[in-house]
Amino acid sequence: MKKVIVVGGGISGLCSAYYLVKDGWEVTVLDQTKIDSGTSYINAGYITPSHFVPLAAPGIITQGLKWMLNSSSPFYMKPRWDMDFFKWALLFKKSATASNVERALPVLKELNLKSRTLYEELLASHDFDFHYERKGVLMAYCSEKSEKEEHEVAERAIKEGLEVSILSQEDLRKVQPVLSDQVRGAVHYKCDAHMTPNHFMEELKGWLQEQGVGFKLGQKVEDFSIKGKQITSLKTHDNNYEADEFVLASGSWTSKLAATLGLKIPIQGGKGYSMDVKRPTGITLPTILVDARMAITPMDGFTRFAGTMEFSGNNDTIQKKRVMALSNAVKAHYRDFTILPEEQDSATSGLRPVSPDGLPFIGKTTKYKNLTLAAGHAMMGWSLGPITGKLVSQEVNGSKTSMEMALLSPERFH
Repeated sequence: MKKVIVVGGGISGLCSAYYLVKDGWEVTVLDQTKIDSGTSYINAGYITPSHFVPLAAPGIITQGLKWMLNSSSPFYMKPRWDMDFFKWALLFKKSATASNVERALPVLKELNLKSRTLYEELLASHDFDFHYERKGVLMAYCSEKSEKEEHEVAERAIKEGLEVSILSQEDLRKVQPVLSDQVRGAVHYKCDAHMTPNHFMEELKGWLQEQGVGFKLGQKVEDFSIKGKQITSLKTHDNNYEADEFVLASGSWTSKLAATLGLKIPIQGGKGYSMDVKRPTGITLPTILVDARMAITPMDGFTRFAGTMEFSGNNDTIQKKRVMALSNAVKAHYRDFTILPEEQDSATSGLRPVSPDGLPFIGKTTKYKNLTLAAGHAMMGWSLGPITGKLVSQEVNGSKTSMEMALLSPERFH
């Protein structure tokens, strides 16, 4: 049996392991953490065909400049001297064009739709159980500007064949009465679904262990051994791991790891915050508060409040000011509901791996015959977990992929 090592135990890494096991590989998952926290565990749990507009889009730079030095804004860049970040920011600026949106849109839509189908196939397989609901996601807005922008995106979504409806304030009250009068209306993306990420991750990890997948935790990759165009092994501080194939799915750390292999994979960690409320909230529909850039999800046994994008380096530091901004947004958007101080104190953070053009890096490289990359999914990492794993397994096997891969090439910025 051929061996494959997957570096990274987040959603992309574990889904890759799942499909590789199904294809008969002997799989080892290696991670520098205990695989029990981070963005794959604390995200909003959305499966989002609605998110077909890439992060790098016209207007994002202007809006970002207004917000970026305000440490409590939805989009914050901490001032720091970091050449990798400067280079990434320049590539991001170059990518934030209408032509990039049109190029990326069909790819993101296809990825999300295929991934939603795979989640539903996973559920039907009964390999393991998990929470999955297809109630859609509300894009709720307060300002006239946001209303106009969301209606334009909704019109495009309808043209793209997605199931969408526009709700007036009166319509919205009928389906989600807990929203405040400040909310003018919403776009309901019925094509979307939601899950409970931490429960899914634990169930998937348990299934993989039952199939004989080895988990090497607390193992930080320090170097690779190369022979010609093949990686023969990777080294941690106390071990050497050999395999026939290697998968690099290490999220926001992928860029630095790839650099040790002479590969330029521009990724920056965009920190998000998350709070879980385990008491009744009255919230029944997943909702994105457009003006606050915040997501609320009724999960299995609790409600999750998540949001913000913070570029401050790869760390898990919690800024109380940003947690308070999220709490204030909830208070403004929902009637008679406030996140309590002790719930704010339990806030956690995770790093979304953000590529410069809003598309993930998935596929083989020309430099190494036995290396496949899977990273850079930004806010769609959870949504794209299964399709990423499926494409990785197809690449590793050298079989025909489920979709065209050119725009996802790991070497597109070389």
